[in-house]
Amino acid sequence: MCEGRIGAREGAAMECTHLDHIHKVKPSAKGCEDCLKIGGTWVHLRMCMECGHVGCCDSSPNKHATKHFHKVKHPIMRSIEPGESWGWCYIDEVEVDAAWPS
Repeated sequence: MCEGRIGAREGAAMECTHLDHIHKVKPSAKGCEDCLKIGGTWVHLRMCMECGHVGCCDSSPNKHATKHFHKVKHPIMRSIEPGESWGWCYIDEVEVDAAWPS
């Protein structure tokens, strides 16, 4: 279905071993779900591919996408920015290029 690309660990080619966590999900909100609750701002949006939670990227002040991973351990997120189709596996620390379910 999809494969991981070059990993961040020691520059070695690695593959994501968590592709079974990619599901057909719908975004939980039209912006960062947590920022909307607290009146925060975001730079870019990421969506959890296990549950659909929308969080802000690590360039945003609150880093809610990464906080979601640490809280619930859902390993794969993808960018939901227009024109972007990449994803990230937090556990394997690799970019994921996928034929995302629609």
